[in-house]
Amino acid sequence: MPRRTHSARTQNPHSPSLRSEIVQATARLIAEDGMDYGLAKRKAVRQLGLPENFPLPGNAEVESAVRDYQTIYQEDEQTERISFLRHAAIELMHRLAPFSPYLTGSVLEGTAGRHARIDILLFPDNAKELEIALLDMGILFHHGNPRNDRVEAVFIIDDEDMPANLIVLTPRDERVAMKGHDGRTRTRARVEAVEALCPAVT
Repeated sequence: MPRRTHSARTQNPHSPSLRSEIVQATARLIAEDGMDYGLAKRKAVRQLGLPENFPLPGNAEVESAVRDYQTIYQEDEQTERISFLRHAAIELMHRLAPFSPYLTGSVLEGTAGRHARIDILLFPDNAKELEIALLDMGILFHHGNPRNDRVEAVFIIDDEDMPANLIVLTPRDERVAMKGHDGRTRTRARVEAVEALCPAVT
């Protein structure tokens, strides 16, 4: 399908219809392809033939569109995926209990799609301690790239039954509210709260 482009006349960054197109295109990329928000926004802008510096919508607006898209096009699949990932998160959080695990991200928020991963925040005394524990438990992982200076390390689990990003922070950060790139506080939950979302889990 040829890429749709917008003429200079229609590239008004304040145009509600154009902004809506970007939001909807972004939501579709997140729901269908599992892209993160930033990458999906930039790709949506390119797909619409807009300049790279075109103003991007906020995450809250996109998240609402993702929920709408999943409800319309992926409701049964997405409901099953959320349940599967939350149960897997609970199992992993119990195994990592000594490191104060918190679930965050799309699995907690209920927007996880077919390619989503479990995001767990952990607060060990040091990253090496967690790495040794993972090796002792026989959990296969590889190292990821921290997205900001506050993250000590990222351990990525590629097991299809437990796809997860383990995000390591210092113990002092456990009491600090974490914010995303858009400035919104990232919701997080201890295992008991996640279990409350999955009544079948005991």
